[in-house]
Amino acid sequence: MKKEELDSETGGFTAFALLLERLLFSPSRNAKLQLLGQYFQSAPEEDRGYGLALLTGGLAIETVRAGQLRNLAKARVDESLFRWSYAYVGDLGETIALIWPEAVKDLDVASLKRRAVNLSDLVTEVKSLTPLEVFPYIDRALDGMSEVERWTFVKLVTGSSLRIGVSARLAKQGLAKAYDVDVDEIERVWSAFQPPYKPLFDWLDGDTNQPELPDEIFFHPPMLAVALEESELEDMAATDYVAEWKWDGIRVQVASDGSKQRRIFSRSGDEITSAFPDLVEHLDFRAVVDGELLVRSDVLDVGGRAEANTLPGVMADVAPFNHLQQRLNRKNVSSKLCATYPVMLCCYDLLFEDSEDLRELSFQERRERLEAWSKRTDLDASVIRISHQFTFKGWDELKELRECSRDAGLEGLMIKHKDSPYLTGRPKGHWFKWKRDPLNLDTVLIYAQRGHGKRSSFYSDYTFAVWDEGDDGARELVPVGKAYSGFTDEELVRLDKWIRDNTIERFGASVRSVKPELVLEVVFDDLQRSTRHRSGVAMRFPRIHRIRWDKPAEEADTMESVQKLMG
Repeated sequence: MKKEELDSETGGFTAFALLLERLLFSPSRNAKLQLLGQYFQSAPEEDRGYGLALLTGGLAIETVRAGQLRNLAKARVDESLFRWSYAYVGDLGETIALIWPEAVKDLDVASLKRRAVNLSDLVTEVKSLTPLEVFPYIDRALDGMSEVERWTFVKLVTGSSLRIGVSARLAKQGLAKAYDVDVDEIERVWSAFQPPYKPLFDWLDGDTNQPELPDEIFFHPPMLAVALEESELEDMAATDYVAEWKWDGIRVQVASDGSKQRRIFSRSGDEITSAFPDLVEHLDFRAVVDGELLVRSDVLDVGGRAEANTLPGVMADVAPFNHLQQRLNRKNVSSKLCATYPVMLCCYDLLFEDSEDLRELSFQERRERLEAWSKRTDLDASVIRISHQFTFKGWDELKELRECSRDAGLEGLMIKHKDSPYLTGRPKGHWFKWKRDPLNLDTVLIYAQRGHGKRSSFYSDYTFAVWDEGDDGARELVPVGKAYSGFTDEELVRLDKWIRDNTIERFGASVRSVKPELVLEVVFDDLQRSTRHRSGVAMRFPRIHRIRWDKPAEEADTMESVQKLMG
């Protein structure tokens, strides 16, 4: 897209659009922080909050569905041209930005550009549209915009992911950089406010004191663990640490005053309370608890972990992660879904008890407080439990437990220093995650699909298969997974060329089947049984480990190998 200069004369919406474009094409983290800082320092006062909300995922407008917007574009350009352009580009916003025709001569484009010059005005206008006003408004707005503005506008009105390589945390760090404050101070008060965050900016501008939270029932930035390499154990004294199992769920923080204020947050600070009413009803205590959200298997026909009951602290009624996925990314859930996939909370840490902040205490002291609190509090053990903690005499003893973690359906171990306070971020030397080694298979590439965003011109999403031998001895390839990571940019270019040179069949312009000749060594965290896949298995976090240009496809792994890995 054509780049434009950002200066004092640039309108607020244009400035935000240019920011997104520059963030997209800036691979350096420091460069992104610099751009974010400059934006928050120079953006119109009323735009800063909405820009921040859009960057952090705190504002989803969703005025129109992507399919409706495609139909609107097809009414302005040749349908076949649009279809092929969209298939090639791979991003709806960019396709419309590039293909939208120039405005007709008798259209007063200048008046359109004067409307909703600022981002805040545009957001307000779009949110206020009636169903009858939506399409005429969008149609005329796109006529009065530049390419980069169109791309941003489409993202805004469809509620699409920006895909610019900026996480919510990075956006907040950019804000902290702009105002020379600690990002943890912003995180501390973040969940107390809603877009456009006026009290937050009043504080950052120096117009008011730092916002005072009415109580502790808010999100508190979590303490994260550092990945552990086995070689590091030599410099660590085993007696200084304790261990817990690393469960395969999602990290959550529960904050409750025991009455009306009962809130559940994801590790990134997003409130997910409404998605888990079956847990909320059990939060009749005044505390802030750090833990893991899991699905119970007592009502599911998925088997338990009885085979792992000889291991200390392994809960036999925890369902695999793919069952928890049925509950994720939902704003509201039905009672049937709650009953089918009931959740439980495994508590790791106690951050607040009543109004007392415990985070400066050592981990050992907090653990003692957690255990005492759980005994005093009438917790339903089927829904809220305390994680099992075990000590060990030496690292060899812990290694044996880690090697057994896969059979117990666990990700590995968490190792925590007894004297560690609860610190924000990922401080070194305090908490470690020692995950089990990944599994691997040699597979055969059978399908390739175009990527999105910066990869839209490349075939970067790969479906792979293993050999399955029928009763008659005939072999066929059975799909077992799909991956789109693990390779370098140079490898991607070579893979893309190989796919184009070895295509058997095309499905539209975005998917190709290829000659079953290229072997991909795939690593993944786990295998789970699945009725949704022809092979009967689903991979957890598959990624390409190596491209085996040297290996014949006939020597790839088989379904027998897959079954052995599943145990």
